[in-house]
Amino acid sequence: MLEPTELLYAYSQGYFPMAVPEEENEIFWFKPDLRGIIPLEEFHVSKNLRRLYNKHYFELRINGNFEGTMRACSAREDTWISEDIIKSYCKLNELGYGYSFETWKDGQLVGGLYGVSIGKAFFGESMFHTETDASKIALIFLVQFLKENNFQLLDTQYINNHLLQFGAKEIPNEQYELLLAKALES
Repeated sequence: MLEPTELLYAYSQGYFPMAVPEEENEIFWFKPDLRGIIPLEEFHVSKNLRRLYNKHYFELRINGNFEGTMRACSAREDTWISEDIIKSYCKLNELGYGYSFETWKDGQLVGGLYGVSIGKAFFGESMFHTETDASKIALIFLVQFLKENNFQLLDTQYINNHLLQFGAKEIPNEQYELLLAKALES
């Protein structure tokens, strides 16, 4: 298990951990040359998705089931979320640094994401859904929370097609470090 102080220090320096299945789930530290972020002021939501969000089709919760969210995120064939990662982030959650933003339907957790919050930076780790659009609604919920609480940085680590639709982009590590330092000072 990673110690909370080690994790928080690593994030403050721009690193994040991932277990590598090919290496018997040994945990390695990563700091990509190009970093994925979603600029909060450029966050984009389609009209249909905004309509679904406003209909309150899903119940939204913060930390309703943090460990369950992590385990759902790890329930895929190829995952970097090992048992040690789960234990480490659950400890961060207990200490007030780990957060899950969740979508629920009929009393069941059907989507969500989790990450780490330090200062005015949120480091998104992983998302999942078992119902269409549930993870997208959780992301909208997260961004709304971040904006309402004057966050300055939403780190997605890497970007993919799913995140591109919301305005995610890659920036050089040097630019990321400047944004990170500013968000941590606040």
